Amino acid sequence: MSAEHRPPEEHPPAALPKLLSALLYAGSSFLITVVNKTVLTSFRFPSYLCLGIGQMFTTIVVLYVAKMSLAVQFQDFDRSILLKIFPLPLLYVGNHVTGLASTKKLSLPMFTVLRKFTILMTMILEAYVLRKTFPKRIVYSVVAIVFGALVAASSDLAFDLEGYTFILLNDAFTAASGVYTKKKLGDQELGKYGVLFYNSLFIVLPTLLASAATGDLHEAAVFEDWTQATFVFCFLMSCFMGFVLMYSIVLCSYYNSALTTTVVGAIKNVAVAYIGIFVGGDYIFSWENFLGLSIW
Repeated sequence: MSAEHRPPEEHPPAALPKLLSALLYAGSSFLITVVNKTVLTSFRFPSYLCLGIGQMFTTIVVLYVAKMSLAVQFQDFDRSILLKIFPLPLLYVGNHVTGLASTKKLSLPMFTVLRKFTILMTMILEAYVLRKTFPKRIVYSVVAIVFGALVAASSDLAFDLEGYTFILLNDAFTAASGVYTKKKLGDQELGKYGVLFYNSLFIVLPTLLASAATGDLHEAAVFEDWTQATFVFCFLMSCFMGFVLMYSIVLCSYYNSALTTTVVGAIKNVAVAYIGIFVGGDYIFSWENFLGLSIW
């Protein structure tokens, strides 16, 4: 085969995009966790579903405007889109709803420490779905991280069964979403922005209808703090940061592996866990629990 007809070689992403995408994800994940905790716990906003809807709607609007202004490009809608993107919309809504629900139910330290199980789940799914293998040192490191989570959970004085159920479901949805996002990013027609846009587009209406049917939407509409500028600012900040977080996850998964993206999230949780001891007012201290939080 002559040189001019030889297919171009694929090169792995450079180190700088890998690092910057990881830092963006860590920073946005940290900020949205604190903002969501403020909205749902400090202000006692009654609807985590409506907060999730706000984040999805913001993503749709921002990307649609960007596409219309030619700032970004992704495939126009056609009947093949749903098949291309499935099962990401289901995983996306599950991740969103369980993540916000667990944020409301658990203290920040326990929320972040139980998120460590996502690393183990991601590693298992990458091995099963993407056929990846991992060195023994990585496996041992993951086992140590999960051990710390078990120590912390075993001495949680504010144990909440519903909260634990939501966070473990959130771990599973996050792991599956990360692995399948990595798989779907190989579709050049969808691309990073198409994955984000159509994920939100396909699930925002069903989530809105579910919120209305359960009365959740009405509770949010009559919430008394809508007249407070501080609450409105935090709510809008959560909606915007929801878009930034979703974009950063896709970007980090694009340049790195799904496991790397998950580990970056866990590293970020170090700061969130210690800050959460003082923020939110719902953490009950014990030495065993604190020791478990500190095993990373």
